[in-house]
Amino acid sequence: MSEPWEIIKILESDNSRLFKEKIIAENLQSKQFQNGLKMCLDPLVTFGVKQIPLCENKKGDLKWEDFQKNADKLINRTKTGHAARDLIQDLVDQSHQDQWDNWYRRILIKDLRCGVSEKTVNNVAKKLDLDFKVPVFKCMLAHDGAKHPKKIRGNCFVEYKYDGVRVIAIVKNGSTTLYSRNGKIFNNFPHIESALSKKSFNNYVFDGEVMSEDFQALMKQVHRKSGAKTDDAFLALFDCLPLNEFNVGKSKLKNFERKNFLDDMSEQFEKCIRLVDYETINFDTEDGQSKFAKMNNEALEKGYEGLMIKPMNDYYECKRSHAWLKIKPFIEVSLKIDQVHEGTGRHSGKLGSFTVKGKDDGKYFSLNVGSGLSDQQREEFWQHKDSLIGKIIEIRADAITKSIDSESYSLRFPRFKTFRGFNINEKI
Repeated sequence: MSEPWEIIKILESDNSRLFKEKIIAENLQSKQFQNGLKMCLDPLVTFGVKQIPLCENKKGDLKWEDFQKNADKLINRTKTGHAARDLIQDLVDQSHQDQWDNWYRRILIKDLRCGVSEKTVNNVAKKLDLDFKVPVFKCMLAHDGAKHPKKIRGNCFVEYKYDGVRVIAIVKNGSTTLYSRNGKIFNNFPHIESALSKKSFNNYVFDGEVMSEDFQALMKQVHRKSGAKTDDAFLALFDCLPLNEFNVGKSKLKNFERKNFLDDMSEQFEKCIRLVDYETINFDTEDGQSKFAKMNNEALEKGYEGLMIKPMNDYYECKRSHAWLKIKPFIEVSLKIDQVHEGTGRHSGKLGSFTVKGKDDGKYFSLNVGSGLSDQQREEFWQHKDSLIGKIIEIRADAITKSIDSESYSLRFPRFKTFRGFNINEKI
């Protein structure tokens, strides 16, 4: 069985997934290799250091047990700052170049640099039936609310969906680490890390979006190796839960209880930590539907990415869950049917689309609408196609568009919602 630094060099030599799995399978019985992979690939294991020097020694031999014992001091933050820097330099001085640069150092920088992920390692371990697994980072993700309309009911929190960078901030041992939704570590927001590294926030997970005035400029700074300019960035928070519950994969508190808890904690936040704006809406009432329509319009006007709907009594789960539903902002216009068209293919002999025209909110529209119709509606409407001319339908779309060579407006992704009246020209 090869030394771990030798295995890494072999893995670097070929980009084939099957080749990498073969090499890992030949060496995964090694406890040192297992432990090193887990320390490096487990996102929740962090060392609190950003600059790790290279080694120039041709001789030396740092035993794995000694490296692991000292790495634990970094993980547990019993060595920080200058003491951590001196400890690492001492470890470098005891190692030889290949051993340090290709193994120990890569563990500390959390990057094996050989094209191997926790998924690859776990697949191999499963095939070998080994009692070994690298923990996989998981956070809560939303379902598309448009595909689950029946889930949108009762009392819910409705938040504006910010156009930023998703960040999960974990405060542990008095230090904050910022992660992407996939568990990659962000190092370019030190002011946000510092603002959350308080005793009262220890062992909590904060979930939100890092924002700045210019999203495109922010994206250029997120992964810069050095010299990142992120001073104007702030963390907009929408959730919080204890670290032990995050590790288990589910909160004990419901959405409304966590909201209240986060509101209470906000008194301690610095300027770069803010709360996401939200409303409490009962979707079973007309007033609730009206408030939601108003928020939708504001999301369009203010350039938000959309809306998030979160039933008040659901829990935070580290997976894609119906407890969070995302809705893209939409517009609704009411226009008159000018023509009806037969469908093609499987819709032959049924309604294919409407041509609709008319004014809405001072704009003249002319477009075709063929989406949003069920098969039953296509059959029924086609049977009464002549009586549909002149009736008004409500159309939902993502945005208003205007052709360069036309005075009329159109809609992006228009879809039929409902008829607005029963008689010609009736709008209700």
